[in-house]
Amino acid sequence: MNGIGPRLREERERLGMTQRVFGDIGGVEPNAQGKYESGGRTPRLDYLAALAAKGVDALYVLNGSRTPAPLMGLSTDEAGLLAAFRQLSGDDQAVLWHLMTRLTDNARPPQTAWPPSAERQSFLTEGMR
Repeated sequence: MNGIGPRLREERERLGMTQRVFGDIGGVEPNAQGKYESGGRTPRLDYLAALAAKGVDALYVLNGSRTPAPLMGLSTDEAGLLAAFRQLSGDDQAVLWHLMTRLTDNARPPQTAWPPSAERQSFLTEGMR
C-alpha cells in the first residue's frame, strides 16, 4: 500500500475499528477520517499521537516501515551491535555469521542467510584466509 491514507486504513482494520471509533480516538469527525484514508486530507500530528497511544503503528502510517519490536534485556552495547549488524549488506552479515560460528559454539546463523550458497561459501572461505 502506498501513501499515508491506505496505511492508516490498514492499521484501523488491523485493530478492528470503524472509521467512527478511529476518528473519535483521534478527535476528528468520521468524514475527516474518511478523507484521511482516501488521501484527501493529511492527518495532524496530535491525531496520530492519539492513535499511537491506542496501538496504531504511527511509524508505519508515516513511512511504510513497521516499528521494530523492543529489544528487552539487551545492554546498550548489545543493542548498538545489533543495530549496526542490521545495516550491513547480506554478504557482510554472512561473513560475520561465519566468523561467530568459528569463534563460538552457540552462534546460530539466521534461517534466511544460511546455509550459504556455494558461491557465498567460497567468498567466505577466501575472505577468512
